Amino acid sequence: MNASGRVVFFNGQLVPEAEARISIYDSALMFGDMVFEMTRSFGKRQFKLREHVERLYAGIRILRIPLSMTPEEMEQACQQTIEANDPLFAADDEHRLMIDVSRGLLGIYQDVAGLQKGPNVIIADFPLRWTVAGMSKLFDTGINAVITSQRAIPASLLDPKIKNRSRIHYLMANIEASRIPGDNNWALLLDPDGFVAEGTGDNFFIVKDGVVITPEGRNILRGISRAYLIEELCPQLGIPAMEKNIDAYDVHTADEAFMTGTPFCMLPVTALDGNPIGAGRVGPIFTALLERWGAEVGVDIPGQIRAWDAVRPRAAADAPTPYRFKSR
Repeated sequence: MNASGRVVFFNGQLVPEAEARISIYDSALMFGDMVFEMTRSFGKRQFKLREHVERLYAGIRILRIPLSMTPEEMEQACQQTIEANDPLFAADDEHRLMIDVSRGLLGIYQDVAGLQKGPNVIIADFPLRWTVAGMSKLFDTGINAVITSQRAIPASLLDPKIKNRSRIHYLMANIEASRIPGDNNWALLLDPDGFVAEGTGDNFFIVKDGVVITPEGRNILRGISRAYLIEELCPQLGIPAMEKNIDAYDVHTADEAFMTGTPFCMLPVTALDGNPIGAGRVGPIFTALLERWGAEVGVDIPGQIRAWDAVRPRAAADAPTPYRFKSR
């Protein structure tokens, strides 16, 4: 039974959420051979869906996944999935899409009867509040970024600009960060040269003398939110923005720091390895950019997450989340 009632787009059909399964012989399970995207809505309208789909198809092309579905058909499938699920969402919910494309069965298993042949396309749709549950306090306290011994994988070995499911290094960094005392610790990975790269699903920024600075796009996933902030929000507010190699010293001596990511948009980083960044509190440029973002999409972003945390907190669980590995 599908208790939620939600459906998932699965290779051209809408199937109950609990029945959307790939084979144990799929290349995604064998090798993490899958590209994916995760989106969000504002006021139930998808934000930057085209940009997410374009990045997805860049990965599909580079990894040579033989997918016949066009980007336009992918967008249509996303909208179809949203429309089918929207009656099940609360009025204040937002749609969080998870788009997965796997290569499909490995060749030696092609003769197994009853299995999908060729790539799998899976589009799930669930409430965004699941992902951001418990984050509301971070808009006030900020994050303590923890530089982990686990390094980012450089593009010369496995290009992180291709958003893929081979993410064990992210998990190892999260596990390491979870062992630090306190509840607001998020992993921050360095590249092999010792420069700051990214978080485990978020891009990192500092502010120095009024300039917004983010690591160069070589050894990171070039986030959709990252691009929106650099290319649209900063110019609107007349704030200079640049990409530049930065190291831990630059972070320690910055005036502000923050992270960007699709589900939460922006979160302040007020400390690095327990040492305050700047004044050790949420900074004015972060606040201005977040307020501008909210004005552009018509949503009070931190207010929305605070409301979800206050009214419908999720039940505590020991299972890890994309942003938390510490047991409760």
